[in-house]
Amino acid sequence: MKSYKEHFKRFLAADPERVHFASHSHHFWPDVTFDAHVRAWNDAATLADEKWDRFFGKLWPRAQKHVARVLRLPDASTVAFAPNTHELVMRVLSCMKAPLRVLTTDGEFHSFARQLARLEEEGLAKVVRVATRPFGSFAERFVAAAAGGGFDLVYVSQVFFDSGYAVRDVASVVGALPREPVVIVDGYHAFCAIDVDLSAIADRAFYVAGGYKYAMSGEGCCFLHAPPGWFPRPVDTGWFAAFFALQSARGGPVPFAEDGSRFLGATFDPTALYRFDAVMTWLERENIRPADVEAHTRHLQARFIEGLRAHPQLPLGESQLVVPITEPNRGQFIVFETERAKEIHDRLAKDKILTDVRGDRLRFGFGLYHDPGDVDAGVERVAAALG
Repeated sequence: MKSYKEHFKRFLAADPERVHFASHSHHFWPDVTFDAHVRAWNDAATLADEKWDRFFGKLWPRAQKHVARVLRLPDASTVAFAPNTHELVMRVLSCMKAPLRVLTTDGEFHSFARQLARLEEEGLAKVVRVATRPFGSFAERFVAAAAGGGFDLVYVSQVFFDSGYAVRDVASVVGALPREPVVIVDGYHAFCAIDVDLSAIADRAFYVAGGYKYAMSGEGCCFLHAPPGWFPRPVDTGWFAAFFALQSARGGPVPFAEDGSRFLGATFDPTALYRFDAVMTWLERENIRPADVEAHTRHLQARFIEGLRAHPQLPLGESQLVVPITEPNRGQFIVFETERAKEIHDRLAKDKILTDVRGDRLRFGFGLYHDPGDVDAGVERVAAALG
């Protein structure tokens, strides 16, 4: 099994005693991001105001091409960047009139789930939530719910954050939906984690994701794929959306470009995009594809569970997995369901074993910076901390 640890020396050396099983939440950055971060500073110093010309003229289109390559989008210009996915989603929602009729799931991440609940409180949304469980019938049940019609928006994650279950063939699910509603796919736990092919639905579905997790680029680098022709003039808009506008005369309608830049907002820190470009360039140079990343982490997940089997006395076992280790439709992390999730998380944290807890769900994630030896040692550390 190939090791990629040499590419993460800075993060690994920063705290050698740390056992980091939270790559699904706060992924380590490869070393190439350090030079990229410095390059962003140097560009700001040497170019000052003119740094934006270089940013939008060179870095921006490269970053768009990276996203298009990974997702198999036919046109990179449909990609727009922002500091977080929330503002991108809200910009799409600004194009629709309230009250919104929304079809979604009970497994969406807190950001969208919270915002949707708040819209409900104000009478601005009417929501139908399809249960993600049982996972085997989810796609069929979700499509059946949409077939009833009457929805303005369909919002669904490709990999559910609270279970790790993956709607792997998201193109088939979207393709089976009615043509009328707007479709937003939350791909944050899928982008660069599993193989994603949007070529068949690039003209149909919005797709949001970011660099904080498996794209290994840190905070502040999120993106939206905006299908051509959908919502040409967002109501929520910022002055960056005028950068690529085809007209600039004042006095008429607010101008928008026809590509994804119509969904841009206002000024943001460009440093994250420097890191993103560096990581994507490194992955391409090393010929590391999402399928390779998935194969690497799948092996580590299985090894972790195998290691736990040797410690049946622990309050953490294979029977507690929300998605079985044998399920092919899962993402880059495993989730245990237990009432003791917070207690276990805190006990592990005291021993510098970092995991992630969400209610009664304890999540363990693995990345390219792990190898089998890390997992074996980690299991023993877990056993010592919980024994």
